[in-house]
Amino acid sequence: MVPLNNHSTFISTKDFNKIKEFSKNKKTPFLLIETKKIEKNYDELKKNLPFAKIYYAVKANPENEVIKVLDKKGSNFDVATIFEMNQLIKLGIPTDRMSFGNTIKKEEDIAYAYSQGIRLFATDSESDLNKISRQAPGSKVFFRLLCDGSGADWPLSRKFGAYPDMIFRLALRAKKLNLIPYGLSFHVGSQQRDIGQWDNAISQCKYLFDSLADADIELKLINIGGGFPSDYLQPTQDIAVYAKEVTRFLREDFGDKLPEIIIEPGRSLVADSGVLVSEIIMISSKSTTISCDWVYTDIGKFGGLIETIDEAIKYPILSDNLNTKDHTKEVILAGPTCDSMDILYENYKYKLDKNIKEGDKLYFLTTGAYTASYSSVYFNGFPPLKVYII
Repeated sequence: MVPLNNHSTFISTKDFNKIKEFSKNKKTPFLLIETKKIEKNYDELKKNLPFAKIYYAVKANPENEVIKVLDKKGSNFDVATIFEMNQLIKLGIPTDRMSFGNTIKKEEDIAYAYSQGIRLFATDSESDLNKISRQAPGSKVFFRLLCDGSGADWPLSRKFGAYPDMIFRLALRAKKLNLIPYGLSFHVGSQQRDIGQWDNAISQCKYLFDSLADADIELKLINIGGGFPSDYLQPTQDIAVYAKEVTRFLREDFGDKLPEIIIEPGRSLVADSGVLVSEIIMISSKSTTISCDWVYTDIGKFGGLIETIDEAIKYPILSDNLNTKDHTKEVILAGPTCDSMDILYENYKYKLDKNIKEGDKLYFLTTGAYTASYSSVYFNGFPPLKVYII
């Protein structure tokens, strides 16, 4: 466990005091986003993977100000729905800087995206491929390989992707349907700690590139997806280490003539830009013989902390008083809704200041990704998570 008195690992005392000052007299819960950190993360990623085209995964944090910042930096965008596409269009972003990265889509949505100018679609099934051929003729398609997500804090299920034999068949069919079989994609799982997972996936891409070349289909793109991590409680390697290894894997398989490379960062760009500020609304004990208190906050799974399911993502959490190692107690953290699964951390015990009381604030760090975008609309009557941008 990372002691909370080592808060400087995640935030300086100066910055923490600024957040506390900003939080005064503001109704909780809310998410505070600092866009300068997003700009810094984008520049670092571009520096370490200069040959890759960045397509920001809008679903990670779709706030308009976040999109505008990345637009100015020159980012492209991966959209999961026509609703995200429409949002970007309203912000003046042309559709030739977007890809439709969701493999599960309505035929009418494919038609609408095509009418708006999108020409790059992800797919992983014959059904979806047929829809694209009918509604988006002549478009470029890239085929998603199935990855099991081993080593990721937030692994992706078998819901997405297909095995290489199916991908091979889909590429052949795409050519017959007058689509352009353009490339391959994969996603090794979100918050991926095992860099070797990229090696495995890139090796499968090389196999398919060669096999399809023998069938007179020349693929030109690899979308290596997302997965680069952010700093939660458990430390990770620096992004430079990931980028160096991924580059090595690509060079080993494809030599100096790399195909077009797309990367779809979400979490790694925006997570550490966010601090979620909440209030303790109740502290209770379940028994006189159990020393561990339950601490209930005004933010829970349904308010934006859904990634605490199975305690997968462990956010650094601070209280108003910077805790000292010998002045803490272990607590169970839970949300405010009338749903029994709205428990944030029960098995993993966080240490908070012994003197915390109802009305005190808790600060969830590294919450810029997959929080506000996951916030439910009026479950139990609670409004969506408020977001402030600085």
